[in-house]
Amino acid sequence: MPKLLPTDWRTQVKIFEKFGRRYIRQKGSHLIYHHPNAIRAVVIPRYDEVPVTIITNNMRTVNMNREEYFRLLSDI
Repeated sequence: MPKLLPTDWRTQVKIFEKFGRRYIRQKGSHLIYHHPNAIRAVVIPRYDEVPVTIITNNMRTVNMNREEYFRLLSDI
């Protein structure tokens, strides 16, 4: 399994939209996404490099495993 690496915010938006998350709003430089089955909202900061900790927390929030993440990443 490849190592998770930081990506830009546009890539994260594409991954979570492909996973079925819906854009709700923006607050400052943070994009808020929601899905009815999610524990809480997914927050994607508009950073040039989104840290791995934020990526893994968002993955955990939506019950996305590493295989799904890398599959979606390869489709982009």
